[in-house]
Amino acid sequence: MSDPTDQLREDVATSCRVLAAAGQDDLIWGHSSARDPQGRGVWLKSAEWGLGEVTADRVHLVSPAGEVLAGDGPRHSEYPIHTEVMAARPDVGGVVHTHPPHAVALAATGQELRPVSHAANLFVPPGVPRFTDTADLVLTTELGQAVALALGEARAVFLVNHGIVAVGPDVRAATVAAVVLEQACRQQILTHTAGGWPTWSPPEESRAKREHVYNDRALGAVWDFLVRGLPPVRG
Repeated sequence: MSDPTDQLREDVATSCRVLAAAGQDDLIWGHSSARDPQGRGVWLKSAEWGLGEVTADRVHLVSPAGEVLAGDGPRHSEYPIHTEVMAARPDVGGVVHTHPPHAVALAATGQELRPVSHAANLFVPPGVPRFTDTADLVLTTELGQAVALALGEARAVFLVNHGIVAVGPDVRAATVAAVVLEQACRQQILTHTAGGWPTWSPPEESRAKREHVYNDRALGAVWDFLVRGLPPVRG
């Protein structure tokens, strides 16, 4: 691809389909984005398509003010999640917002995410913070900034009674983080239903496991694995 933004659009589209295949599809809701290398805004999934239907031509460039600068289709109303997180975090090149069922359920209970299996060690410590200013859509710059503030330096944040936001240095890493976070939440819920007294890794072991299990090379290989398993594009 001669234009670097062509690859970004393809990556965002692939991210959406990976999320759908991982069970994070929610009718036409949910979206992922990549930072525009020219600083014009974010390459964001256009609205009114399911995650599993997204192709590169259904990804458009959205400015920090919400204007569609390139590409077609209606803009997602929650674009401030993406633009404001990237404004606050220069290290972030990709943002995912979805409504994964186990993450939504766990966050609603008020429990902290615990490293009861490998998956949560990608996030803990320091943990997954909670955004509780509203469970409604994030429609304004101010709410987007509040989400970014709650996220802080973490890899993900629970939007309590709403969904999750996961981030990474690029949209591929952000996508893997969203997939692994849902696995971690599902495992914790399963662990609690088994009864008894759950155990989990202490902080020093969690940090070691993060390097052993979720180093950059492994995360890249996980992305490749998820892409290899994609079904044909819908729609």
